[in-house]
Amino acid sequence: MAEGKAARRLALDVVSAVTRKQLPLDESFDGHPALGALETRDRAFARHLSTTTLRRLGQVDGLIDFCVEKPLPDKAVTVKDILRIGMTQILFLRTPPHAAVDTAVDLTRESGNEHYAKLVNAVLRRIVRGRDNLLAGQDPARMNTPDWLWHSWVAAYGEETARAIAEAHLGEPPLDFSVKTDPETWAERLEAAVLPTGTVRRSETASVPGLPGYDEGAWWVQDAAAALPARLLGDVRGQRVIDMCAAPGGKTAQLAAGGAEVTAVDRSANRLKRLSENLTRLGLNARTVTADAGVWTPEAPADAVLLDAPCTATGTLRRHPDVARLKSANDIPKVAALQKRLAIAALSMVRPGGLVVFCTCSLQQEEGPAHFTAPLDGAPPHERVPVTPDEIGGLDQCVATDGSLRTLPFHMGEQGGMDGFYAVRLRRL
Repeated sequence: MAEGKAARRLALDVVSAVTRKQLPLDESFDGHPALGALETRDRAFARHLSTTTLRRLGQVDGLIDFCVEKPLPDKAVTVKDILRIGMTQILFLRTPPHAAVDTAVDLTRESGNEHYAKLVNAVLRRIVRGRDNLLAGQDPARMNTPDWLWHSWVAAYGEETARAIAEAHLGEPPLDFSVKTDPETWAERLEAAVLPTGTVRRSETASVPGLPGYDEGAWWVQDAAAALPARLLGDVRGQRVIDMCAAPGGKTAQLAAGGAEVTAVDRSANRLKRLSENLTRLGLNARTVTADAGVWTPEAPADAVLLDAPCTATGTLRRHPDVARLKSANDIPKVAALQKRLAIAALSMVRPGGLVVFCTCSLQQEEGPAHFTAPLDGAPPHERVPVTPDEIGGLDQCVATDGSLRTLPFHMGEQGGMDGFYAVRLRRL
C-alpha cells in the first residue's frame, strides 16, 4: 500500500458521506471504522484533507467541470470524489504531485472504476501543469460560497462585508482555549498567546489530548467568539444559572468555573453524557437535565439564563465547512420558530430583574436580530441591556448599533479571526 493511502481513503469516505449522504463531517470522521488504525500524523492529514476539500469544494468542482469534457455519469460519483481530494492536495495542500496523482489512480482502481484510471491520471496531471494559472482565474470567496448564503450576506451586510466573511472562511482556524485560571501561564505552556478577550490562542493545530494541561483539566477548547456570550452575564458567583441547549458544554464550563450553580438542560441524553464527562475532566460541577428546554420548568426561577439556541451554524464555517453543504435557506424558518419559542421560555425561567442572554452561532439575520426588533410576543415583560466593548475585551467592532453582540469571521483577522456569533442581553422586568 502506498504511504498515506489509508488516510486518503478515509478522507475520500468522509467527503462522500458529506456530499452524497448529507452526514456531518465530525460524525463521519470520528465514527469511521478505519480511524483507530491510523497513526496520529495520518489522522491529522486525513482530517485536514477532508476539511480543506469541503472548504474549497466550489473551486475544485469548477476545475473538474473545466477539465472533464463530458460530465461523469451518476455511477461514477466515487471517481468525482477521488478527483476532488486529488485536486485539493495539488492545489491547496501542496502535496508532492506524484503522491497525489499516484494514490488517486490507485484509489480509482480499488473502487472498481479501473476504466476511469487514465482519466483521473490525465486530469490531475493537467492540474499539476497549470496549477497557478488555473487558480488565478478563480474567485475563491464567491465560488466556495453557495448562492443562498452569498445573497443572504450581501442583503444583510453589503457585498464588501459579505466578501470579507467568505474570504475568512477559507483560512484554517487557530486552536482556541478557555482556561480556568492564569491564562498567561497556560499561553506559555501551550505555545500560544492571550487574546484581548481572555481566550488563549494557539496558531498551530495539534492533537488536543496530548497538549499540556489536558489531563489535569486546566482548559477546554472553545472558539474566542463562543466564549463571549457567557461573559455578558457578568459575575455569576453564587448565582443560579440555567444553561439551555447546553451540550457540548463549553459555556456550562465557563459558568461553573465562574462559581455559578449551573443547571445544564439539553434534549439529548448522549450529548449531556459527553458534557458530564468533560466537566469531570475539568473538575467542575453542574446539574444536568435531559429535557426539551422549551417546555421544561425549573423548580424555582433562576438568577440568569444562557440560551445558545439551535441554528444553522453558518458562523462556524471556518471549522465546519460541511455546514455550507448540509444546510439551505429552507432550514431557516423552522429553526427561527424554535429559537423564538426557546427565547420566550428562557424569559419565563428567570426571576424579575434577572438576565437572559440569547445567542446563536449563525450569520443569518433571521436567526438573531429579527427576533428582537421588538419585544417578544408572549414573553414576560423585559428590556434590552446593551453590550459594551469593555465587556468583551474592547472589541468595539463586535458591538452593533442596537447594543447587541455581532462577531464576524474576519474580526480580529490579524490574530486569526473568530466564529460568527450573535448575542442579545435581556432583563426581565
